[in-house]
Amino acid sequence: MENSELRQDLVSGDWVIIAPGRLRRPDQFLKKKVKQIVPSKKTCPFEGKKFLKRIEGKIILRWPETGPAKILIFPNDYPVLNHLVIPQKGKIVLKKEGPYNVVEGRGRHDLVVTNSHFKDFFELSLEEAIQVLVAFRDRYLMLAGNKNLAYVSIFHNWGTLAGASVYHPHYQIISLPVVPPDVSHSLAGSDRYFKEHHSCVHCAIIDWEKKEKKRIIAENKDAIAFAPFVSRNPFEVRVFLKKHQPYFENTPDGELRGVAIILRQVLHLLKKNLNGPDYNFFIHTSPLKNKRAYQHYHWHMEILPKFSIQAGFELGTGIEINVIDPDLAAKILRK
Repeated sequence: MENSELRQDLVSGDWVIIAPGRLRRPDQFLKKKVKQIVPSKKTCPFEGKKFLKRIEGKIILRWPETGPAKILIFPNDYPVLNHLVIPQKGKIVLKKEGPYNVVEGRGRHDLVVTNSHFKDFFELSLEEAIQVLVAFRDRYLMLAGNKNLAYVSIFHNWGTLAGASVYHPHYQIISLPVVPPDVSHSLAGSDRYFKEHHSCVHCAIIDWEKKEKKRIIAENKDAIAFAPFVSRNPFEVRVFLKKHQPYFENTPDGELRGVAIILRQVLHLLKKNLNGPDYNFFIHTSPLKNKRAYQHYHWHMEILPKFSIQAGFELGTGIEINVIDPDLAAKILRK
């Protein structure tokens, strides 16, 4: 692909510009190999006796249940939202402030911390990686019973460019009293497609990617990863269950194993072939309420390496510019 092309996302309806002519050379995305200075465990807020003392009595989930903990979930000391009591007491009410809607900033903000100061997700053992996803799911199920919550956002920031303020690998779960706009747009697009075609838009995308093959990065019997045809960012990757499943929390252990294998593989390829860029990954799933309304949806994970920033055009139009053809991105990652 040599010329620029505008592509419209099948789900959101958003336009993206694929502009390979702005790519100076394929290796411009390689992070410079420099000796990484890893902060000492002695100063890490997730290490040592002081850490264990600080979270004593606050642990929500741990794995394994006995012996030294490898995974802990506990409330963030600096939450985005004021912590709700689970189960809820009282009700969060929508009110008006002039012409604006206002909701009290209450929800949950939890941290999922592994016991290794040095291992990102792809460096965990397969068992540990699976258990991280199981911990996500189990905490999600605990939160689902709170009627004040509308959506649970699960994500990982790796590196300072991706917003990580602490080196020690950790994941975050923020539970909101509203459905976030990006998810609402995705749900609305999925619903439109279903009403027109009587089938899942994400399943259609998966089927087409399997037919095309050139953008597939990793695959097993349960899950698949590919560079989306309409990639907003260089080396963007989506990870899907092959089986249609609207709800992350309903995913059994066996299928989470397939997702964990694929996620580890993709993150390893980012490290191996792009020298380990900073990145975010997050889960998009159906909201907590009105479950029957979202049978058309298909939960998935999105991986976004941090190679570019939004400039005036992107901010002023909402149209992202991606300088690398997704076909080439997948080819580079598969090496």
